[in-house]
Amino acid sequence: MERTPDGTPVGVDDPYAVAGVCDHLTDDGRCRFALDRAGDDPEFAAARRRDGYACHVGEDGSWRACPHYRSTTASRECARCGLPEVRMAHDDARPMLEEHHLMYGDAARESEAGGAVDPDDSSELDDLDDAGPHEITVALCRWCHAKVHKSFARIDDEASPDPEALAERESRRSREQDEFGFSAASERYGEE
Repeated sequence: MERTPDGTPVGVDDPYAVAGVCDHLTDDGRCRFALDRAGDDPEFAAARRRDGYACHVGEDGSWRACPHYRSTTASRECARCGLPEVRMAHDDARPMLEEHHLMYGDAARESEAGGAVDPDDSSELDDLDDAGPHEITVALCRWCHAKVHKSFARIDDEASPDPEALAERESRRSREQDEFGFSAASERYGEE
């Protein structure tokens, strides 16, 4: 199982198996990284420009091959147990869902190498087709997040929401329903 730079498990053997499409991929199949951040990697941007800014991997391609692949979550439910997020407006309560890193990008490779990594040195890459490391995240409820890091729980386990998670969700829904209820101003503020 893959591990974080601190040595705790991330809950998957292959992060790319659960990763989504690249955050830089536009709806029309172009690479947003090459369009918006050409100065960060001029050679990559020039190659994309020659190809009409088309993603060289494609929506169904091998994401490992792209040096700028990044898949961060925008999901509103836990990837492990399916618990939906219930956010309370104007409330400082801790979120029910947290972002869980399956891969950390350059930070992981730098910590393994003991410093900065030369991206042109192919001896430091695990696989010739792997242009990573890449940042890959999924959404996990805080209860599943703790189980994944503190035990051998996996993201792809068939799991039900934790009883504490269900209680928190119902508590938030009750408060949400109370906000929707109608009460006259004279009832809320008293009569004067």
